[in-house]
Amino acid sequence: MAKSRNNLLGVGGQRKKLSRADAHGNGPARTADRKAAADQKQELVRKMRERAQAQPEQPQEDAS
Repeated sequence: MAKSRNNLLGVGGQRKKLSRADAHGNGPARTADRKAAADQKQELVRKMRERAQAQPEQPQEDAS
């Protein structure tokens, strides 16, 4: 007997209900998350620059 192809309930997972703004990437949570991520990146870049300036330039040894 052939398998029934009519019962596809649950196939493909579930989708989150999105508001129109969220569906277009304009939701309030998205902008806050992006701002927080940008702030973290700026802080990280600042710290890396400070460390690079604090350390004197040392020639790297070649392995060859």
